[in-house]
Amino acid sequence: MVNPDSDLYRKHPDWAMNFPGRPRTEARNQLILNMARDDVKEYTFAWLDKLVSENNVAFLKWDMNRNFSEPGWPEAGPANEKMIWVKYANNVYEIIDRLRAKHPMLEIESCSGGGGRVDLGILKRVDEVWTSDNTEAFDRLRIQEGFSYAYPAQVMMAWVTDVPNFNGRTTPLQYRFLVAMMGSLGIGNNLTKWTDEDFALANRMVAYYKSIRRIVQQGKLYRLFSPREGELTVNQFVSEDGRQSVVFAFLRSQQYGRPNPTIRLRGLDERGVYRVRALDPNQLADPLDTASGAYLQNHGLNLHLAGDYDSTSVLLEQAGQ
Repeated sequence: MVNPDSDLYRKHPDWAMNFPGRPRTEARNQLILNMARDDVKEYTFAWLDKLVSENNVAFLKWDMNRNFSEPGWPEAGPANEKMIWVKYANNVYEIIDRLRAKHPMLEIESCSGGGGRVDLGILKRVDEVWTSDNTEAFDRLRIQEGFSYAYPAQVMMAWVTDVPNFNGRTTPLQYRFLVAMMGSLGIGNNLTKWTDEDFALANRMVAYYKSIRRIVQQGKLYRLFSPREGELTVNQFVSEDGRQSVVFAFLRSQQYGRPNPTIRLRGLDERGVYRVRALDPNQLADPLDTASGAYLQNHGLNLHLAGDYDSTSVLLEQAGQ
């Protein structure tokens, strides 16, 4: 992007996408730099390279925060002007490739625009993507479910943020942590407003996430109860060898007189014996220290979830591991 009230734009007004004779549409006081131009590509790479080199930058987020408007490239001529769509993307890819080559330890995050810009070309080049500006935990259950049908949890940035969120909903801190743990966990709260209890819970949640991160990010996902179909949401991740599994369960609201449904797990070794480690032991309705894979898949787990936005998690590890 480029602000029209900037030295760059005053020096190079032709660097912004434009159709001659048409007003240039601003959003956030910005126009769009035409990355299809090689001079714009070179300027952008040089600026980012200088920024990273001189400031020892370890993390770069390439945000994408407005729609295209007036996508013209008059200098290319009528026969080539439509190439703006292809050349733009290829030049962005080249910038990232060159940054990667020169700064191999640099972590780069792309922005998805609700998943709409998470193409395979960008996924070859970045470490993760920003899933959505909507970080509200209950909404994220549906957003993350949809995202997971196309992309792995490892690239899905999922942040714990403050409440009430923009939609006015307030959910418990543990609920927000557990939702975010189903992707690449980040914390975006105002920590100056946390209580001692919040920090204690966060320490516990981060330690738990570190113990299950590999299972979530590299394992298989089973969607046992969808947030689109009822009050209960349950996702299960299973390690590639089937020896570890982690279950996340979320209740939107308690239905009067209705017990929580039994959760029958999947992807386990039926003959294997698993240690059952509940994040919240009091929420395991049937106290179990160990159970066979056959029991967990056929009889299942019963969790005691009650009240609005209750949540918990259970870690299973095959005995002898």
